[in-house]
Amino acid sequence: MLPRIALTMGDVAGIGPEVIVRAWRDGSLADWCRPVVVGDADVLRRAIQLVGADLAVQPVDDVAAGAAAPDTIPCWNPSHINVAQVLPGVNDSRAGAAAYDWLAAAAQAALAGQVDAVVTAPLSKAALHLAGREYPGHTEILAEFCGVRDFAMMLYLPGLATESGKSHSLGVVHATLHTSIRSVPQLLSESLIIGKIRLIAGFLESLGTSRPRIAVCALNPHAGEEGLFGDEEQTTIAPAVAAAARDGLNVVGPLPADTVFLRAVSGEFDGVVAMYHDQGHIALKLVGRRRAVNVTLGLPIVRTSPSHGTAFDIAWQGRAHPEGLIEALRVAVKLCRP
Repeated sequence: MLPRIALTMGDVAGIGPEVIVRAWRDGSLADWCRPVVVGDADVLRRAIQLVGADLAVQPVDDVAAGAAAPDTIPCWNPSHINVAQVLPGVNDSRAGAAAYDWLAAAAQAALAGQVDAVVTAPLSKAALHLAGREYPGHTEILAEFCGVRDFAMMLYLPGLATESGKSHSLGVVHATLHTSIRSVPQLLSESLIIGKIRLIAGFLESLGTSRPRIAVCALNPHAGEEGLFGDEEQTTIAPAVAAAARDGLNVVGPLPADTVFLRAVSGEFDGVVAMYHDQGHIALKLVGRRRAVNVTLGLPIVRTSPSHGTAFDIAWQGRAHPEGLIEALRVAVKLCRP
């Protein structure tokens, strides 16, 4: 049986509805998974008109329902929020509230075994806050629903070509995530970094990589230059790496961030632990362009998403690309299978 996927619509003011429709039309989704959109059927119909796709929407009462035909999108709406008047590209409390409701329902369905994975279109953190849901993003909401404290966001890039012509996959996990740059040094700890090393190693092993090679980024330029540019490498990061290595993990670091990603992309490492959001995101998004996928590690459910955001600047203009969402669905399907 094909894996059942709850595909949340995200923020209706962004590009989520459009990329869902384009992915359905261009990705032949029904051939390799059973996705059900968790969102608003009328918004989905508007996105179909925008794209000019020959698709129909089938409202369903059960997230586990399957599409009647490849050209029919089943849509389950567990929210009572009316998003019909939400304007494109504008933060709106209604959009934030609905996005939260859809995510919560999808997570609960996954925990109950009604679906095999959750794939999320992007939401707006600002709209979430306007709706009174003061979370930094998807990752933290899902961690709360699943009752876990040891979790991480990972960017994953499958099928990366190296200079030698070989292909490998690369994962980048983040020690800190949705927080200010100013707060990062205070948030870093030896136990935090060890936990992220273990999470990414476990993920890569689950995909069949034996003794994955993990590199840990430095926080400061030149890995602190022996304390001249900061001492976090000496006081926190290096001890964490040493402890993880003593536990049998194949890990090195701290390594200067301006060179470690070149080495990783070239095939020297299978995974990288970045110290903060942009340190990992910029590098992998630049290399992977639209193919990088977010994977939430540490959850009892499978959750992936495209690495792009709501893209309010191009929302509802017919300019969005579906490659990221299609890749997120493919990775989710792969993770569903033993």
